[in-house]
Amino acid sequence: MGHLDHATFGWLTPVLSYAMACIGAALGLRCTVRALDATGRSRRNWLITAASAIGTGIWTMHFVAMLGFGVTGTDIRYDVPLTLLSLVMAMAVVGVGVFAVGYGRDRVRSLLIGGLTTGVGVASMHYMGMAALRLHGQVRYDPLLVGLSVLIAVVAATAALWAALNIHSPAAVAVASLVMGAAVTSMHYTGMLAVRIEVVPSADALPGAMLMQFVFPLAVGLGSYLFITSAFVALTPTASERTAYAAAGRLAEPDELTVDVAPPGFRAGEAARTPTT
Repeated sequence: MGHLDHATFGWLTPVLSYAMACIGAALGLRCTVRALDATGRSRRNWLITAASAIGTGIWTMHFVAMLGFGVTGTDIRYDVPLTLLSLVMAMAVVGVGVFAVGYGRDRVRSLLIGGLTTGVGVASMHYMGMAALRLHGQVRYDPLLVGLSVLIAVVAATAALWAALNIHSPAAVAVASLVMGAAVTSMHYTGMLAVRIEVVPSADALPGAMLMQFVFPLAVGLGSYLFITSAFVALTPTASERTAYAAAGRLAEPDELTVDVAPPGFRAGEAARTPTT
């Protein structure tokens, strides 16, 4: 049995992975709140942004945390197609969840479907990312800890979506994002505790790419996307804010239309008479 180290860089990778999870959750929840206040294509676009943000945050959190993962007795490589597929899966499955919340008529049913789907998406991304692992040995899992990690993901996703549906203030969304980030990170490390690796020493070259060669540059790019999109969303006024700005603008402008009120007894079409002195 190989010795597993989940923090070869100390607290650096856990803290960074938690930060990425929080940023993705904050952006996704904020976009979901915007979507619930919008209609038509605007709602659809906000929901797509929410799904991409949450999915990207989860994926980046996972692989930043994996930077600190090591196994004695073997090198580690990653299957590139499976790694990319895990990113697409995270966005797609989370998208189903947020669209269920965004367009559902029954809020309770939508919340349950959205929370379950989003939580399963979080867990699916994690275990597909682990399936992309290539090393000299066999990877096994403790089924109880796997089940616990999936449960944590579902509960965290449901709680976060409930916050998006019921609490719209930025401060409340920020708190919900911190909670969701903590839960998603906990889900990751619970899933990692479920891992059992039996190392089989070999001199053969491992297939796939090293984490620093492929995954790390991609994670940096996705992290930049999250920061840039967060700034855009923060600077974009909500529908209620735009309405308030428009109303304030109308009140501040001088009257553009003056309506003359005819004096009593004036008949339509009658020419005005100028009194003579």
